[in-house]
Amino acid sequence: MPVRGPLVRFLIGVGLACAAVLAVVGGIALRGPGLVAVCVSGALAGCVAAGVAREAPRPGRRSVLESAGQAAAVTIGALLVVSGTAVLAGGGVALLLLGLGAAGWAALRWARDRREAALRAVPPLGAVAGPVGGASTATLGEEWRRTGAELQRPLTPAVRQRLVARRAQVLDELERRDPDGFARWLAAGPLGSVDPTGFVRGTPPRADPSTETEAA
Repeated sequence: MPVRGPLVRFLIGVGLACAAVLAVVGGIALRGPGLVAVCVSGALAGCVAAGVAREAPRPGRRSVLESAGQAAAVTIGALLVVSGTAVLAGGGVALLLLGLGAAGWAALRWARDRREAALRAVPPLGAVAGPVGGASTATLGEEWRRTGAELQRPLTPAVRQRLVARRAQVLDELERRDPDGFARWLAAGPLGSVDPTGFVRGTPPRADPSTETEAA
């Protein structure tokens, strides 16, 4: 949206400016001992964040030092903002602001966890659970459409690679069954919007009766 982007940036800027003013007021009100206590709290938060980042099984985008610095800065800034709010508006408003901040952080954390869980979810194979050679052409067409729809979702690289590999198998099998129909399908338009079953007329290979007799 061309209007929403600048508006959101403006609101974020106003919020940061107000937070900066409150932090300055809080720092002035706390004076020396209070500022030392706030810095110690920030240092402790940074140490905890560094330990969590170091023990994580899969490192994130930020390094351990970046995680510690960010946690310390957020902690110090939040304490100064709460202090400044208490000075200007009273302790009740400061507690309300602290509760809203904690609720917002919890909501953002919950949304991030849900998004990561959705990214880790592996979509089922669907109609073709095994090799594509024994499936009907209609089933292959259904598999092609289903995997194409799955690729439009946010996926992890492993899941996306898995779907791409399955689609490559379906393409190879369709071309093997009816090369002429497969060529007409390719020329009909975007592969994601055209049903291959309207062009490819091949059928799955059947077992040779003589082979079954010999095996018996």
